[in-house]
Amino acid sequence: MDTSPTALFDSYEQDFKQFIETIHDRLQVNEGSDNGLLQQRKASLRRVEMELDEADEMVSQMEIEIQGIPQSFRAQYQTRLRSSKAELSKHKKLLAESRTQLARADLLSSSSNAGAYASSDEPYGPSSDRTRLLAGNSLLEEGSKRLQQSQQIAIETENQGADILMNLRQQREQIENSRNTLQRADLAIDRASGTLKKMVRRMYQQRAITIGIVVVLALLIIIIIWEKLS
Repeated sequence: MDTSPTALFDSYEQDFKQFIETIHDRLQVNEGSDNGLLQQRKASLRRVEMELDEADEMVSQMEIEIQGIPQSFRAQYQTRLRSSKAELSKHKKLLAESRTQLARADLLSSSSNAGAYASSDEPYGPSSDRTRLLAGNSLLEEGSKRLQQSQQIAIETENQGADILMNLRQQREQIENSRNTLQRADLAIDRASGTLKKMVRRMYQQRAITIGIVVVLALLIIIIIWEKLS
């Protein structure tokens, strides 16, 4: 298992590229006016939306992992991260354009089918077409609003992610500062311990010298008394 500081970043980037390739292939599918093809296209775009969410998650993970990459070669990974973000934004725009084209094709298909079944003598035919057009416009507006809401949510999520990364960076700096403080404290304790050991050794030396002096004096006194008595 690769335990290098860039291993997870590379893994997330590889997954992101696979999602983008799949999304690109789905968006390149030819559109048709047949109702069955339109339904298939709708299902395909729904899958693209889910895959874009997964790709967005991969980019968020890459942003987190890049904080642990050493400064010496972090710049090249930041360039790769920006490229991935640009690729993600590009395919989000392509998805929005594909949705708009699909809605128009669906609207034209509905109008064409209504014209095929409506009789020229039927007085409600044009009114029905107009109703469908209004309904189609309403759907387009609703889709645009949902897209704007999705973009707003994406922006808010990105801002929250940036705040989280900033908090993580600050916490990491605090941990590093605490570790440096502990290292300095360890050095101070080691120095104090060495000083205490020296003081203890000197104390024992002075005690030994004092005992030696007392013994010598006692011997001298005993010798003097002995001489006087003898």
